[in-house]
Amino acid sequence: MLKYAAIQTEQSQRLGYWMDWNAPDFLRDLAERMARAPEETITVDGPEGPVTDTVENIVGRLGLPELGGSYFTFSTENNYMIWTMLKRCWERGWLYKGRDVMPWCPRCATGISQHEIVTEGYREMTHPSITLRFPLRGRPGESLLIWTTTPWTLTSNVAAAVGPELTYVKVRQGDEIFYLAKGALPILDGKYEVLEEMPGTALEGWAYDGPFDELEAQQAAGGPQAHRVLLWDEVGETEGTGIVHMAPGCGAEDFALSKESGIPAIAPLDEEGVFLEGFGPFTGTHVSDSAERVFENLREKGIFYKVEDYTHRYPVCWRCGTELVFRLVDEWFISMDELRHDMIEVTKQIRWIPSFGLDRELDWLRNMHDWMISKKRYWGLALPIWECEECGHFEVIGDEHELEERAVAGWDEFEGHTPHKPWIDAVRITCPECGAKVSRIPDVGNPWLDAGIVSFSTLQYRTNHEYWEKWYPADWISESFPGQFRNWFYSLLAMATVLENSPPFMTCFSYATLMDESGRPMHKSWGNMIEFNEAADRMGVDVMRWLYCAHKPENDLLFGYGQADEVRRQFLIPLWNVYSFFVTYANIDQWSPAPNSPVPQPTNLLDRWILARLNQVIDRVTDRLENYDAHGTTLAVEPFLEDLTNWYVRRSRRRFWKSEHDADKNGAYTTLYHVLTTLCRLLAPITPFVTEEMYQNLVCSVDAGAPESVHHTDWPQADPAMLDESLLARMALARQVVTLGHSARNSKNVKLRQPLGRALVHLQAAGVELDEELIALVQDELNVKQVDFVDDASDLVSYRLLPDNKVLGPRLGKRFPALRAALSALDPLTTVKRLWAKLPLLLEVEGEQVELAPDEVLVREEAQEGLAVASERDVTVAVDVVLTPELVDEGLAREVVRRVQSLRKEADLNLDDRIRTTYQAEGELAEAVEAWRDFIAAETLSVELAAGSPAEDAFVGEDQVSGRALKLGIRKA
Repeated sequence: MLKYAAIQTEQSQRLGYWMDWNAPDFLRDLAERMARAPEETITVDGPEGPVTDTVENIVGRLGLPELGGSYFTFSTENNYMIWTMLKRCWERGWLYKGRDVMPWCPRCATGISQHEIVTEGYREMTHPSITLRFPLRGRPGESLLIWTTTPWTLTSNVAAAVGPELTYVKVRQGDEIFYLAKGALPILDGKYEVLEEMPGTALEGWAYDGPFDELEAQQAAGGPQAHRVLLWDEVGETEGTGIVHMAPGCGAEDFALSKESGIPAIAPLDEEGVFLEGFGPFTGTHVSDSAERVFENLREKGIFYKVEDYTHRYPVCWRCGTELVFRLVDEWFISMDELRHDMIEVTKQIRWIPSFGLDRELDWLRNMHDWMISKKRYWGLALPIWECEECGHFEVIGDEHELEERAVAGWDEFEGHTPHKPWIDAVRITCPECGAKVSRIPDVGNPWLDAGIVSFSTLQYRTNHEYWEKWYPADWISESFPGQFRNWFYSLLAMATVLENSPPFMTCFSYATLMDESGRPMHKSWGNMIEFNEAADRMGVDVMRWLYCAHKPENDLLFGYGQADEVRRQFLIPLWNVYSFFVTYANIDQWSPAPNSPVPQPTNLLDRWILARLNQVIDRVTDRLENYDAHGTTLAVEPFLEDLTNWYVRRSRRRFWKSEHDADKNGAYTTLYHVLTTLCRLLAPITPFVTEEMYQNLVCSVDAGAPESVHHTDWPQADPAMLDESLLARMALARQVVTLGHSARNSKNVKLRQPLGRALVHLQAAGVELDEELIALVQDELNVKQVDFVDDASDLVSYRLLPDNKVLGPRLGKRFPALRAALSALDPLTTVKRLWAKLPLLLEVEGEQVELAPDEVLVREEAQEGLAVASERDVTVAVDVVLTPELVDEGLAREVVRRVQSLRKEADLNLDDRIRTTYQAEGELAEAVEAWRDFIAAETLSVELAAGSPAEDAFVGEDQVSGRALKLGIRKA
């Protein structure tokens, strides 16, 4: 979030920060300390124990901006704003009390709404599944075979269901007859005989004896009288026996079927998951401890068949992880029948990143059930619903003022308190239907009501509408998408649609999950969890930030120290090396920028090119960050950094090294200074710490009037006048030629330090051309004496045409050899040009026309005699690898330079130290050193280069140069 906020701050755009503080007491205290004494040292509880640091450092460890306007879900305004929203729902007839079977957490003693458990609320678990007999009435020795993974629900069985479209079988096993689905026969143990097949409809209405008909709760509800077989389209045969036991008080689908068929619902559990009175030996038993008791009871009755472990996805509480049960309860709901259509239209007005977010949210809205908004808890939003016990009428109070007007008792006791239990429950109102005094219902609100109202409560919708209009809707929100489409995003959308029928945010940026480097979830028990403080100390915060930004948000982030090392190696170290290079030579030459650091107007080719690239990357990064695309930002920056380090700086080093303080050298310093200071501002939102360090030294140390921080500077603006597209294209071609030339050298194992006579270049496509300045650059980079352009690629290579065996072999079969012969008979150069143009080939093979697509023909290049060749797309480059004695001597001299430079490093000499050098060599090596004496001396800053033994105080090194012995001695001049 902060990288996008930072760029807008630096562009002085509308920006407000509202942070959701999940530990409000602690964070409120931190905020107060930040305002009062930011340098105070305090100790707080960290993820791995106490952390001692200044308040400022604790808050600022992640590079966060100053926090402001944060919201607290327990605030009075937050609560009354939700009251207002619920009042609107009630006025439109959308709020109702429903009796339904809901997912229930026995530990939290509350219901869980559908959107709190879908997908992310499931875990893979193994439970005991039981197969048992339901004896059929009037059919001695015959039973339905039933299977369930929730044995506790058998106490509340009322019916059995079969699939009307499925085929069922009557099976004899021993002395018993069983009925089950034909596709479920593998569930039987031992030998059996199929006696008859029948459709599921044939079983409809059969009566049976239930497994727990003796229980008082069963008899009171009329369970034994209801036991019959029902038809249900949802029954399958891939799991279990194809006959489903129905307990309407313990399952949502069962309950829905019971309302259609008129069978009773028996609810066995209390709020904490304990069996109620009326359930005989199970009364007082917790549901989690009941399975073995159920099995033992069924064994005693002789209706037990078998128990097996069964692994499946099972819902758990999203807060505490406890396995959920399903309870028949009274809860409060917002109907989605009308609201969902308005929400869908609102959702379509929002930009979703990644784009699939829109489809996911719409799919959820089209299919979700009514929103359960009540919880059976004590602390939380007190639902503003007053329900009359006398007549059943209920009303929703919209705010504190309405409550005060309607109150007939308890207002004095409540006044001065927040609208929470126990104070709010003292207030009573008069029922407008029957005149009775009415109390508030005991339920509290679903916590997603608290989260979803932020667009209104925080922005003072009720109390300062002008302020709300200034900031609503939010430009951007962010959360992890695996669960938030059904949670926070949904609740924001629902409440904004109810109140304003408009989007509460214009862009939703969501992201996947943080995994370890192998792609596994992080867990402390697995030993792969990396806590923030540990990662910050070991890899650095800027590394973490770049790692987060450099991956696509729709993919899981594989996080770890190996990934961090790659970020350091590919990004931070190269960036720091360029900065260090500049600072080192600027200090040596005592160079300082001109006042106010004007934008350079260079004449040097490389300076003009790197400034064009800089403006190109400014334009690209600005566009990507304005579109909330951090990944695209890194894709723009990383190639630029490669261009800066491995092309601009490397090609410009001699300009910094040379002793003359001329305009060219000053131009190099001015250009690189501008690039680095601009790059600091460009990268500051993502890597705030390293850019701040660079900025302080590059800018603040030489300009007392500069902004005190890089984060206080203006955002860089691209200069179209410096964006020389022609130069960028020509330099790209020059670099492509250089890359191919290097590849050609490598193919013949010719070192780059060995000069060659010439490079030959063929450009297939007309358009971009290289001028003399770029040709000279290519010549120097390839270490050749000249660069020549040829009109025909056949001057450099010959071509062999081969059919693609994998594709054409199966296609032509026995005619394949004839095809090969026909292809080899074509003129290679003419054919290759046709293939380059993406045109098909027409060949006659054994009297038939055969058409070959360009990608069905393989082109093999073979270099002409004396050349090494490499090609790519429309460019072919060859180097002449024939060495003359003069070229060999120059190559040896360059090898000597490299050995002297290595010796300088070993002797720990400064970059600008002049030295005296002696050498001992024989034969061709000695002759080469003598012939290239001035070159070697200039390259190594040797004021003296003489043959002979090294002085006693010299730093000495011995080496081999192309198999020839070389002894060197150097000492500071």
